[in-house]
Amino acid sequence: MCTGTCSRVVGAALWPFALLCIVANILLAFPDWKTQYVHDWGRHLTPEVLYLGGLVGGGVMVLVPAIHIQATGRDGCCGNRCGMCLSVLFAAMGVVGAIYAVSVAMLGLVHGPLCRYQENGTSTDWGRPLWNSWESSSKESYLFNTNRWDTCLEPRGVTRFNVILFSLLLGSGLVELGLCFVQMFNGLFGCVCGTCNDKEGRELQTYH
Repeated sequence: MCTGTCSRVVGAALWPFALLCIVANILLAFPDWKTQYVHDWGRHLTPEVLYLGGLVGGGVMVLVPAIHIQATGRDGCCGNRCGMCLSVLFAAMGVVGAIYAVSVAMLGLVHGPLCRYQENGTSTDWGRPLWNSWESSSKESYLFNTNRWDTCLEPRGVTRFNVILFSLLLGSGLVELGLCFVQMFNGLFGCVCGTCNDKEGRELQTYH
């Protein structure tokens, strides 16, 4: 596979994962599929949702490189050595965005959701009970003990909701990270050796 074709494949592959990150981050702002928690986001939304790891990191910071990377595999201003060199920088930008998305997703999974829960059998309050109880009394993470997922009373089903969406964000970010690393090496090779477009152009000139 030549460097230009590889760029087209990498660029096209980045699109669905970047869009998945954006959608997952947006959905995380609506636990229990309700909008009321967005109105008082400082108290009712998990902080990792507000870090916008999926929207900014795995989303915008990967979509922009994906556009250029895909363009380097086509005939035109980007399908040359210079375009390949620039694609390395764009891919590095994608790596930073993917790392940010992965980091935020991991924090969201480890810390657990922000929710209203019952404390001491009588009172209720908003907090992160799964994270606190894991640190203080249990060595086992709630991720591996689904019996504790019902600790949160409101929003309903928020633990499962967060685990699924943060897991999607984590998986997408890891795939984006791998694809951007591939393009960094592919771009370096294309910068030194040229692209298929360069070779096809020389062949056409020789033929004429």
